[in-house]
Amino acid sequence: MYATLIAVAACWGALAGALVPRVAYRLSVEPGEAWRDGCPLGHTYTGPAGGWIGGSGCGSCDTAADTADTADTADTADTADTADTADRADTAARSRWLVPFLTAAVCTALTAATGPRPELAVWLLLVPVAVLLALVDLAVHRLPDLLTLPLAAAVALLLGAAALLPGHTGTWTGALLGGAALGGGYLALFLLHPRGLGFGDVKLAVAVGTALGWYGWAVLFAGAFAGFLLGSLYGLALIALRRATRKSAIPFGPFMLLGAFGGLLLGAVPAAAAP
Repeated sequence: MYATLIAVAACWGALAGALVPRVAYRLSVEPGEAWRDGCPLGHTYTGPAGGWIGGSGCGSCDTAADTADTADTADTADTADTADTADRADTAARSRWLVPFLTAAVCTALTAATGPRPELAVWLLLVPVAVLLALVDLAVHRLPDLLTLPLAAAVALLLGAAALLPGHTGTWTGALLGGAALGGGYLALFLLHPRGLGFGDVKLAVAVGTALGWYGWAVLFAGAFAGFLLGSLYGLALIALRRATRKSAIPFGPFMLLGAFGGLLLGAVPAAAAP
């Protein structure tokens, strides 16, 4: 039964992850710009939900083949544009395989730690959205309101539903307080030093705090601290490699989410082991 649950979770992660790269690419634009409506080669996305649902390809071409053809037939004046397009297509092709593997691995780990408890369904639903947010933030240093605001509400509502079911191991009150505490803490940091933190991080902190707060204050602190630690180490590594300065902005969302993942594992394992 336990092995079957883990296998199902891994399959869910892989299938959901296969839909993430297209959405991530479409949302990876600078503030004020319209969401992308075509693939890296310029073909318009088609399919369900106005082309938002589907694999990383556009459905009207094979990315790798078209990239090669474009490179062979392009004019000399277009060499730079062709190279840029080829790079973007290359990235999309890699994400086609890497993202499903990542979401499947995260879902597997959370299932192994949490076990057959109501909150597991919440964690599995949130994983693809978390990976999507991390990809967009890494690409354009942005956490779109289109994702962060509904995510904060969804985490609270889904955990509220889980709290009504038998066998849950967290508390909804703790989740709500955790979201308020971490969101408030990030808001204070943003007001004190706006250039050091984006307001998107503040909105994401509400969702992260709600999820971590489900397992209590110790887990909330551990997950939040892990996010700050990982982000700081990443920044220091970039400075050491001379790829950034102390004033350079870094995408902090992925580290918040990675810290949250570690915190949930930390909270779920002893909770699942409890009688």
